[in-house]
Amino acid sequence: MANFQLPKNSQVKVGQTHKAEPGAKDVRSFKIYRWDPDTGENPRYDTYEIDLEQCGPMVLDALIKIKNEVDTTLTFRRSCREGICGSCAMNIDGLNTLACLKPIEDVKGDVKINPLPHMPVVKDLVPDLNQLYAQYRSVEPWLKADTPPPPDAERLQSKDERAKLDGLWECILCFCCSTACPSYWWNGDRYLGPAVLLQAYRWIADSRDEHTGDRLDQLQDPFRLYRCHTIMNCARTCPKGLNPAQAIGEIKKMMVERDG
Repeated sequence: MANFQLPKNSQVKVGQTHKAEPGAKDVRSFKIYRWDPDTGENPRYDTYEIDLEQCGPMVLDALIKIKNEVDTTLTFRRSCREGICGSCAMNIDGLNTLACLKPIEDVKGDVKINPLPHMPVVKDLVPDLNQLYAQYRSVEPWLKADTPPPPDAERLQSKDERAKLDGLWECILCFCCSTACPSYWWNGDRYLGPAVLLQAYRWIADSRDEHTGDRLDQLQDPFRLYRCHTIMNCARTCPKGLNPAQAIGEIKKMMVERDG
């Protein structure tokens, strides 16, 4: 899977080790990437020994315990703790996933935690997602229809039309897939990446949307869509079990049917 890329001209060194409290019986070590832009120092890995008998079962539980009880300077994102918001996406044991859904017991040996790979780092485990959000905004992820809605009613869909959105609407924009995609690593300035393209297809596939042609035109570009090489890292790493590569394939198929 995706390897974490270090910031340019820097090396990660071994940092501090925070020992578990005396008498701890079920101790696991968490090796966490640390980098503070305000210090000017190179990145480092700090080690935190945690007694699992005094900690919840998920990696996020350990991170919260570390921040609350051991090292208040540790910085990471989190919100819902239920796999809904996508805030706690990070690279754990070499795999992009959500810390709130990753059981500690699933990791053998030390738990190594990095920010999402191949993205600029704001601080510690917090990646800069501005580029990804700008790309998401560029596909206009909202319903576009010129026909007025029925008075005092919704725009209706059949059960079959609604079923076409399954596997798409569940995306929580954690960007685990895009940051695991080698094509996005090398062409992220022009290739939209699996998360954004899945979101684009969510509206292309929506029977209520009346701008399918315009949406396809916006994606008709050698890079925006066609840098996908079906590597499948996106599907393997998605914590929600979605398949962005399939959505990208459906867009390509629609392109062929329209232009052929």
